[in-house]
Amino acid sequence: MTETGTPLRRRPAQRRSAERVQRMLDACAEILDESGYEGLSTTRIAQRAGVAIGSVYQFFPDKRAVAQALALRNLEQFGERIGDLLAGGPLERWSETVGQAVDIFVEMHRTVPGFRVLRFGDAADLHLLDESADNNAVVAGRLRELIVRSTGVADTPALERAFAIAVETADALIKMAFRREPDGDDLVIDEAKGLVQSYLSTYLDRQP
Repeated sequence: MTETGTPLRRRPAQRRSAERVQRMLDACAEILDESGYEGLSTTRIAQRAGVAIGSVYQFFPDKRAVAQALALRNLEQFGERIGDLLAGGPLERWSETVGQAVDIFVEMHRTVPGFRVLRFGDAADLHLLDESADNNAVVAGRLRELIVRSTGVADTPALERAFAIAVETADALIKMAFRREPDGDDLVIDEAKGLVQSYLSTYLDRQP
């Protein structure tokens, strides 16, 4: 996976400080759901989290940095859920892993506060996760590494490009699904899974 930096001015040294930072991120997520990124401000984050505005600036320089920290938390949660899936034992085919990765992404849209607006950072900045790569490229890299590790397929430049295209395709179709239905149009989501699995089979099924 592409290395991502921390948006924190300084890391919390004590448990109480770490919990305060998490409250700020939770507040950020709630405000995003209510008002979108344009309605986000450090003042509103402080008020919602029940902390002084100075506490926000102690750890974050601005609202973009708070959103970046939340996007990174989303990415880690996404990776952890897929890791838990793989830890349950190898799936029969790589396509099952890809299909369930799409299911996890959709479930996060439905259940994780702020995710539908921010996702992995696009609402704030296309390079929010990593200055050298766009957000979807970071996600594609994480998925590719998991597939390579769990299936043993060769990691090649062609596979890297294929996963980048697959993630962009799935992302666009899932956005379409949630535009059509508040909880996501299941028919469009199923089409997204089938399309991505069919496309990646060109690269993964032909490997020895």
